[in-house]
Amino acid sequence: MDFDAFGRNSGEDWIAAALIAAGVFIGLLALRWVLVRVTERGPQVGAATPLRGFAAAIERRTHEVVILIVALFAGSLAIEAPRELDQAARAITIVALLIQGGLWGSAAITFAARWQREHDPDLAAPGVTEAGRFIGTLALWSVLLILALDNVGVEVTALIAGLGIGGIAIALATQSILGDLFASLAIVLDRPFTVGDFVAVGEMSGSVERIGVKTTHLRSLSGEQLVIGNSDLLNSRIRNYGRMDERRVVLTLGVTYDATIEQIEAIPGMIAEAIEQQPTARFDRAHFRGFGESALEFEVVYHMLTAEYAVYMDTQQAINVELLRRLRGAGVDLAFPTRTVHVHGQAEPSAD
Repeated sequence: MDFDAFGRNSGEDWIAAALIAAGVFIGLLALRWVLVRVTERGPQVGAATPLRGFAAAIERRTHEVVILIVALFAGSLAIEAPRELDQAARAITIVALLIQGGLWGSAAITFAARWQREHDPDLAAPGVTEAGRFIGTLALWSVLLILALDNVGVEVTALIAGLGIGGIAIALATQSILGDLFASLAIVLDRPFTVGDFVAVGEMSGSVERIGVKTTHLRSLSGEQLVIGNSDLLNSRIRNYGRMDERRVVLTLGVTYDATIEQIEAIPGMIAEAIEQQPTARFDRAHFRGFGESALEFEVVYHMLTAEYAVYMDTQQAINVELLRRLRGAGVDLAFPTRTVHVHGQAEPSAD
């Protein structure tokens, strides 16, 4: 190592290096202070906002040691030093910056996960968010570690190849678990349902109680708990009744064939009046649909203004009672399955 290189620097070079290092150190500290103070300004001083919270998280994870290393490296550029020391200083500075970047990235990931839990009322699975935070932080530090080793002269090609082979082996051994894990992340991001929604999955239905890392728990109407793997859940067709704003109801009724033409023409009006009396229902249409095997069939369509099932049943009952009252008052009989059988007797035997 050529230590004589230090002797070739004049006093002015050393003073310049010291001033540059001090200026960079003070400037970076001032920049950190200014950024924090700027984010604190706003219409409501001191009010919590995502930007202020993020700035505070970044400020807390910014270390003076890293700032000092950067300042010293900046000052060393003004003097002549042995080549080995220059390379070492550059490698140390890069590693320090990578570590600082990892601290900032970890703070950003943690802040995003915490803010999601605290400010999102529709968050389906806090546990899944924590799993995503862990995976994101692990991936970040893994990449930074490889970059740091590469900068200090370590051959990382074989390491990356080994990690790739090991990752493939682990993925093959845990593909079912990983499938459910990524499915849970897809549920959190896409949100086909949230906790509290009533969903139907194939022949199973129930209210969503919990969305875990591997499974989702439903509570059926009969009371038992249904546990479904997240990957199986996403591969199925899901009907989410919790997202239903209105309920479309199709009602079919039949009257007997002895109803007169005047009665048939009056029935749609009776139906409309019976439905319009209900404040939670909106009438759509009522038509004489056709001729059934044992009834003249009418099709009725109306909309419930609420998705509550109990309210729907109460309204349906009130409509049915009112329809029955009006039809009986008009002398119209509701049809039920009947069949007329004509029997032809054998001819009477002759007197012979």
